Amino acid sequence: MTKPLFTGVCTALVTPFLDEKVNYPMLKALLKRQIEAGIKSVVVAGTTGESPTLSDQEKINMIRCCKAQAGQDCLIIAGTGSNSTKHTVELSKQAADAGADALLIVSPYYNKANSDGLFAHYVTVAHSVSIPIILYNVPSRTGVDIPVSVYKRLSRIPNIVGVKEASGEISKITRIKNACPNDFQVWTGNDDMTVASMALGASGVISVASNICPEQMEAMASAALNDDFETASQVQRILQPLIDLLFSETNPIPVKEAMKCIGYDCGGYRLPLCNPSKENIQRIKQFFS
Repeated sequence: MTKPLFTGVCTALVTPFLDEKVNYPMLKALLKRQIEAGIKSVVVAGTTGESPTLSDQEKINMIRCCKAQAGQDCLIIAGTGSNSTKHTVELSKQAADAGADALLIVSPYYNKANSDGLFAHYVTVAHSVSIPIILYNVPSRTGVDIPVSVYKRLSRIPNIVGVKEASGEISKITRIKNACPNDFQVWTGNDDMTVASMALGASGVISVASNICPEQMEAMASAALNDDFETASQVQRILQPLIDLLFSETNPIPVKEAMKCIGYDCGGYRLPLCNPSKENIQRIKQFFS
């Protein structure tokens, strides 16, 4: 069986801004903190990184910056998905050339492709690069839920190594594991489902919460990987109020506000994202006070 690309926690990094531009010194500080906490993989320019409002050049610069800093200490997984197959192919090639270790490719949004269209999209991208690809299913944002039947077909493609499953449907983890080969990995995209998903065979989580508490998230996932689900469940319960808070508004609005409270001012947001409500700002500040 092929070794998983990663197990445990992969942090979906926020993108820090300063005066509307990417704040590279802060990006380096965020990555350094993750590596020192024991995190072995991060996503750059994913949903949490506000990818829809980043230019292609910004994404490539961020990938290059992070890989130069991380070296072999941490996998840099680049978010290169879009609603255009041609654009996704072009950006994926550039990301691979920039040093990305793997790609996270969200299903094409807005188009509402059918099963054959989804399959053709991912196969076309996979054939254009040689590095590993993680599928990304988040129907609440894309409007399409990738069927398990499509995962089964795509799992035969050598460099498609697994899926970030963020449908929020826990039973889908089981259906994927039953339908696909053992070396096709599943990572949950829902922090609040980490332990439950790992109990059903998921290899870990691609996490928002680990921007805030990487050590605790890693401890929880490590316990689950070691079949110590009593400890993992205890940590999950402890972290649940924080996780609820981080999803009190559209991600990454709350997590960037929370980052300020722990000493990492990652700036504001690019429209159409905007500041959280006054009530949620107060709730976040109270949580960390």
